Amino acid sequence: MKSRLVAVLWVACTLNTQASGPVGGGAQAAVGALSTISALDVPRYMGTWYEIAKYPNWFQTKCASNTSAEYSLQTDASVRVVNRCTMKDGQLSEAVGAARQVGDANSPKLEVRFAPAWLSFVAAVWGDYWVIDLDPQYRLVAVSEPKREYLWVLSRTPKVDQKAYDELLARLEKKGFDLRKLEVSKQEE
Repeated sequence: MKSRLVAVLWVACTLNTQASGPVGGGAQAAVGALSTISALDVPRYMGTWYEIAKYPNWFQTKCASNTSAEYSLQTDASVRVVNRCTMKDGQLSEAVGAARQVGDANSPKLEVRFAPAWLSFVAAVWGDYWVIDLDPQYRLVAVSEPKREYLWVLSRTPKVDQKAYDELLARLEKKGFDLRKLEVSKQEE
């Protein structure tokens, strides 16, 4: 149990450090601050989202397919987050966390944590979760953080319309994302 807690704390601290650390070289260094959508209707955002693509990251290396996130609004206005995937060995992996909005009731900036609730007072356990692109129907979204080190494209369905996806990719490229790093996620039926 103690080693698991240490691992959770290490993950949270690493995420926070990477999200607030310096931008690497290349084209991203010349790009300005990352913009978000103007407003987020959090209750409308709730439900299941399927991972369509992502920047590869070390904390999802065991996930092989069927990656999804389920968001549910709690009575205290926080959000329960359940991330799931099928691992390479066929087992289901599930991580339960929490999210909170940063700013006003329409803010597209959230913070998420997967550390135990009793560590919520520690700033390092919270990572940025910014909604940077979202279609008007709340069907296709891109989520990142200020330094553009993480990126997820999520959809309400396991498969996405190719035209809508291509248009989203074009917008992400204009925001300074390197599309060569994007890895398409596998969804099995």
